[in-house]
Amino acid sequence: MSYILSGIVNLFVGIATVILGLRVFFRLFSANGSNDFVSWIYNTSDTLMSPFRGIFPPATLENGTVLDVSAIFAIIMYLVFGAVLLGLLSLIPDPRSVERPKIRRRK
Repeated sequence: MSYILSGIVNLFVGIATVILGLRVFFRLFSANGSNDFVSWIYNTSDTLMSPFRGIFPPATLENGTVLDVSAIFAIIMYLVFGAVLLGLLSLIPDPRSVERPKIRRRK
């Protein structure tokens, strides 16, 4: 059971990291927000960003591009939360590996 939960945690953290990483990349290189894919990434990442919004202001670089520091922080936090959850899940014993007492039959 814990291996299924571990897979779900890994899948969620992986997807969240990719989506937030694309958000950072697109904002850094001033991607066209009216493009359907870029717009979808921004909308999806807004949901993932909601707990972390406003912690850090976005940094405007010399060439006018934006470094989304909050999104980078969100990536780090999702990775940390995922690692903690995986550590906790590893404490749950796998029922398939627990030895069961053998029943001795009388002859």
